[in-house]
Amino acid sequence: MPATSEELARPVIIGRSSSHFTRVTRIFAAEMRVDYSLRVVRDLMSPTAEDYGGNPALKIPSLQTPQGVWFGSLNVCRELWRRSSPRPRVVWPEDLDQPLLANAQELVLQAMSTEVSLIMGKAAGTSDSSTHHTKMRQALVNMMSWLEENARPILAALPPRDLSYLEVTLFCLVTHLEFRDVLPTAPYSALNEFRQQFATRASASETPFRFDT
Repeated sequence: MPATSEELARPVIIGRSSSHFTRVTRIFAAEMRVDYSLRVVRDLMSPTAEDYGGNPALKIPSLQTPQGVWFGSLNVCRELWRRSSPRPRVVWPEDLDQPLLANAQELVLQAMSTEVSLIMGKAAGTSDSSTHHTKMRQALVNMMSWLEENARPILAALPPRDLSYLEVTLFCLVTHLEFRDVLPTAPYSALNEFRQQFATRASASETPFRFDT
């Protein structure tokens, strides 16, 4: 459903409060001090692109603006940054020019996507014993172990910033794993230390995970 003219007076994030990719954009909006409204996608099994803001990939989030629609969390975050004034110093994925940092961003995003696949597979009734499910879960465990082992060096190597896309996505990933009961995070002490520190930001406390009613 297209946004009304009243809604388009401010950006509309199309997503879900229980989605980690959506929360990434909501944290950015809070950090950028950009006012927005949230339009909830009620049915993630919908095959209709219009339900996702016109995204042909049938994925969330999207950002609807008078200029057009932005698909995907990174595109949305960039547009929110462009709308902010003054613009904070943000470290974007292309700024990560060391293997450690670039690989960290890649694995965080891969872990987020893998988690979504596991959740959607469970909702669709896919067997936990299937070969594909077993491989995805092992991949998720492997990625989380790598991120735990390298968490402190990663954070220490980030350039000076007010915010980084890597930190926001990492926070949303670690927090979401517990929220959706996909993988226990208690064994990941370094990642939990980071999560607790990032959670003190107003943008994090303003955007808790919850199931939309």
